[in-house]
Amino acid sequence: MNRAFARLSVTFIIFLLCAGNSSHWALGQVALVRLASFDVDATPPLGIHMAYDPVRRLDELSLRCRGVVLLSEDKPIVLCAVDWIGIANEGYDTFRRELATAAETEPNRVAVHAIHQHDAPGCDFTAERLVNEMKVDGYPRFDGEFHREVIQRASDAVRASIKQAVPVTHYGYGEAIVEQVASNRRVEIKDGKVGRMRGSSSKIQELIQLPEGVIDPVVSSLVFWNESKPVAVISSYACHPQSYYRTGVPSPDFPGIARFMRGQDLNDTLHVHFNGAGGNIAAGKYNDGSQPNRMILAQRLYQGLKQAFENARPIPLESEAIGWDSVPVRLPLAAHLNKHDLETKMRAAPARGYISLADQLAWCYRVEEGQAIDITCLKIGSVRMLHMPGELFVEYQLAAKKMRPDLRIMMAAYGDYGPGYIGTAVSYSEGGYETAPTSSNVSPESESILLDAMQSLLKPKD
Repeated sequence: MNRAFARLSVTFIIFLLCAGNSSHWALGQVALVRLASFDVDATPPLGIHMAYDPVRRLDELSLRCRGVVLLSEDKPIVLCAVDWIGIANEGYDTFRRELATAAETEPNRVAVHAIHQHDAPGCDFTAERLVNEMKVDGYPRFDGEFHREVIQRASDAVRASIKQAVPVTHYGYGEAIVEQVASNRRVEIKDGKVGRMRGSSSKIQELIQLPEGVIDPVVSSLVFWNESKPVAVISSYACHPQSYYRTGVPSPDFPGIARFMRGQDLNDTLHVHFNGAGGNIAAGKYNDGSQPNRMILAQRLYQGLKQAFENARPIPLESEAIGWDSVPVRLPLAAHLNKHDLETKMRAAPARGYISLADQLAWCYRVEEGQAIDITCLKIGSVRMLHMPGELFVEYQLAAKKMRPDLRIMMAAYGDYGPGYIGTAVSYSEGGYETAPTSSNVSPESESILLDAMQSLLKPKD
């Protein structure tokens, strides 16, 4: 065998080995990072009960369940955002587990988040199971048949997308200020107590005229390119996504419209949007609840998303720049919750509100069983994206950015919705809707637990 033929044979063998590992071969080199994207319909059909009302009509825009799978030298990472009000407890476990199976990875390498639109479904298989076991009426929104269909649909889409994964050669981070959308809800505090609240919409001029309060006005975008072509944009902005609701019509509301508009700007690029720590943040200063305001708010968020993308500069991406860490936490049960009392009340009282008796009872069971919530962090070069549970107060997002000012910090909240609202420690003594017994399922001690987890995930690695 001559030397030329030997070199050719070795080259051919290397090619076959790379092809056998499903790696992308281009210009004689293996692309170590690939990205798969998926996007499925998550709109409930007519008659299905959403968070507050059954579906009476379908509109032009659908609800989406979409995300990306990052494929590198380590196990795959899945990021998924759903246009639902919340995904809790065993519903959250099932969603992550099924996506993990589809992507051939571990559940703690899957982040699933709701965007928290209110004309949308909520998913909690623990509450569903308890309602069925207790044989109580009045909780049709926990019927999980439709939710399981969407989970299966998303899992099938993940499997199919991985077969069509594309190389990712560059990443970039950009941010922009979103003008006149977010405002703090807890703006009237007298003698250490919360008074009137601004809410998602407000017509009270005294509250409207007050300052925005503590917010994070920044929308962040993490962009992935295949050479010069953007293939996916991951964005995050902290604000309740309500313009108006209780219509009986599923709606992605103003964040979904802004996302749709960006998708029309870049039609071959998947835009995946997450809600940041917006538990105490809403549009009340700039929204009176009238229908035209939905498009006004959407336009403002759209401008921020567009500018954040344009501010991102491509940086070469290699496999070793990608990382993933996870810290399990157990958040303590709120003092006002008692499993036996809740069971008694459920048998005697009608269901009311979104965080109802069944939601609270489901969380009691989770805590009693010692179930942990994974706080996770995606690393892409100098970018860190924290994945957090519940309706988290914006102070957590601001604290994360202060922990590592040398990094680009993004946050997605509304992961496991079991805890409900998660305030700061001091906010529980201040009162107000978010930390009331009907809203928060956890105790003030949750703050130190979550801050410790964030600190651990963001600290420099040796």
